[in-house]
Amino acid sequence: MSASSPPFHLAFPVRDLASTRAFYGELLGCREGRSAERWVDFDFFGHQLSAHLSEAATAVPTNEVDEDDVPVRHFGVVLSMERWRALAARLGAAGTIFLIEPRIRFAGEIGEQATFFVRDPSGNALEFKAFADPARLFASA
Repeated sequence: MSASSPPFHLAFPVRDLASTRAFYGELLGCREGRSAERWVDFDFFGHQLSAHLSEAATAVPTNEVDEDDVPVRHFGVVLSMERWRALAARLGAAGTIFLIEPRIRFAGEIGEQATFFVRDPSGNALEFKAFADPARLFASA
């Protein structure tokens, strides 16, 4: 994230705070911020996530993207290729089930990117991606 890019804030539903803290805090390594009885904030790679207890269903439709069934509702972060590889390896070593396995999407195209998807314990889909050439993040054909 550049100095001119402000961090984003995302509030999302979770089923329980204990498994949410374990996933975001322990597995992903996100520092915990403020919290209350029904919510907790995390530093998600420099951005603010607010996990709120909710009974809302998290089932989400998918769209096909480069032969993957990508959950329509998802969020994530664009990492450096080095951090992406390290996180994919750490999650794999921890026995994480990948919704979409780590791979290169749009190979040979302007939007070529490394990507993988996981679900948190509440079923929220997260995408982690990286570009060999970060300048291609917003590039179009």
